[in-house]
Amino acid sequence: MTEHYYSSQPDTAHDVREIHAQLRGRAFRFLTDAGVFSKKGVDFGSRLLIETAALPDAGVFADVGCGYGPIGIAVVATVPDSRAVLMDVNARAVTLARKNAEINGVADRVTALVSDGFEAAGERRFDAVLINPPIRAGKQVVYRLFAEARDHLKPSGTLWVVIRKKQGAASARDELNRLFASVDVAKQKKGYWILRAEQGREY
Repeated sequence: MTEHYYSSQPDTAHDVREIHAQLRGRAFRFLTDAGVFSKKGVDFGSRLLIETAALPDAGVFADVGCGYGPIGIAVVATVPDSRAVLMDVNARAVTLARKNAEINGVADRVTALVSDGFEAAGERRFDAVLINPPIRAGKQVVYRLFAEARDHLKPSGTLWVVIRKKQGAASARDELNRLFASVDVAKQKKGYWILRAEQGREY
């Protein structure tokens, strides 16, 4: 396999399909395609993150490695007056995320950007960051996203991460403890951990 969903410009032939998902008590429709993560349906880890993350009303949050957008779109659609910045290195995924924001009626509150990590975020600071990290890209990439998340959170901001126990959840928690003032396991289910990291201080 020469490429995967972390490729910036997938050359896999298109295979656009529509999927349906019930998330945070609401029905959603998403377009997916070949060359993007979890194209056949919203994966369990993303679902668990969507259902667990607690975000402030009217907050601005980032969905990093957004894929076709289910996490960011589901959260912004169900948190009053919130806004979201969706970012992914995969240009095909970002195009889908923009379309899916329109399909689900939140295009006016969603910005989708092609971005390697937080590169396109500029000086933006967020109330929360949600990450389903690209494990296949390797630990170095995942830990870089954690550090960039810290630097782009407001002092009171929170990072939410979903990661499987067998794919390094414990070591990810250790890395977050090195970067953040407070880290805990917000939820565990079917081998997945939701890690919550509190900023708690100014950088």
